Amino acid sequence: SKGGVFSHFGSLEELPCAVVRECHQGFAREIGGPALVAARGLPRLLHMVTGWMGSTAQPNEASRLYGSLYISGAVEFDDRPGPVRDALVESVSTWHAATRRTIVQSVDCGDLRADTDANQVLFEIHGLILALHYDARFLKHHGSLAHATTGFNNILARFSSDGCLDASVSPSPSPSISASISIPKE
Repeated sequence: SKGGVFSHFGSLEELPCAVVRECHQGFAREIGGPALVAARGLPRLLHMVTGWMGSTAQPNEASRLYGSLYISGAVEFDDRPGPVRDALVESVSTWHAATRRTIVQSVDCGDLRADTDANQVLFEIHGLILALHYDARFLKHHGSLAHATTGFNNILARFSSDGCLDASVSPSPSPSISASISIPKE
């Protein structure tokens, strides 16, 4: 009832904002949290991106909601100013900032080239996620996660420091994808 909504959320508009915040917390818990256990730099970036890809490509799993809300919400609210759009922008911006920070740490750790443009890498990774969402969820193409994984490996290969980093990510349908990297010792 409307009265129940008002007693819990104060307004009908606050309800979708609360949903966005809850989904963001779930996304941070499921994807961001496990990534923090990985070493700084590329190992952490691998966990973040592969978790994000796995969550996006999930068939019939609750974790799909997190990334899907960001993408679907952007389409629904891109030209509708207000608190719901603001909550979505804040959530996506927070995740982008964390990902950008991890890209910069990958540069600082020597995993990615010193001239790496963190904003460009983030843009390309986000583009992969959008394509994965569309291909896996809307078109139901099998192999979408493998294509996104190949794209991510290509990004890593282009930006790896001095070509000495052999980063390889294997596709997995789980948000707890285990990313493996191999760094030759010289």
